Amino acid sequence: MHPLRAPRRLADLINFRLQRCHSLSGAPVIRLLEGRYGITRREWRLLATLADHGPLSPSELAELSQLDRARTSRAIGVLVEKGLLRRQVHAADTRRARLTLTPEGEELHAQAFPEVAAINSQLLDALDEPTLEVLAKVIDTLTARAQQLNQELVRDVKAERQSGGSRRVRGAPPGGQV
Repeated sequence: MHPLRAPRRLADLINFRLQRCHSLSGAPVIRLLEGRYGITRREWRLLATLADHGPLSPSELAELSQLDRARTSRAIGVLVEKGLLRRQVHAADTRRARLTLTPEGEELHAQAFPEVAAINSQLLDALDEPTLEVLAKVIDTLTARAQQLNQELVRDVKAERQSGGSRRVRGAPPGGQV
C-alpha cells in the first residue's frame, strides 16, 4: 500500500507534502512581492482576489481568499494605508463596507500578475501536458473531498479554541499551571 494511503511518518501525510511544495514554490513569489512591490503574500492574495471578483465586502474577501477574518481585516488596513485598496463604508450602516482596488492597486496587480504567473509556469514546466491534466483533476478531486470532510467533521468535532479546547481534551499540565 502506498505510504500516502497508510502514513507512518510525517512525510507520508498528503497535507505535509502539499505544504512543503507550497512553501518551496512560494518562496520566489514572496521574494518578488516583498522585494519589488512591497507587499506580503497575504496582501497579494487579497489584491488578486479583488482584481478577479471586483468589489467585495471584507467577509466575502476573506472567504474567497481562504483567509481568516482577523488576518484579512489587518491586511485590509495595511493595503488601505499603502493606497492600494479603497474601503467605502455603507452610508446607512457604518459596520458594512465595500472594498475596491485603487488605480494604484490595479496597476500593481497588472505589473505583478504576469511575473507571478511566470513563476507558476516555471514550476509546472517539470510536468508534461498529460501529467498536468491529471494533476488538475487530482487537485479538484481532493479539494471536493476535503470540503466534504470539513462538512462532516464540523458536525462531529467543534474546536473550542477560545476556551482552550486543546487543553480541555488533553487535560491541564501537572500542577494546574497553564
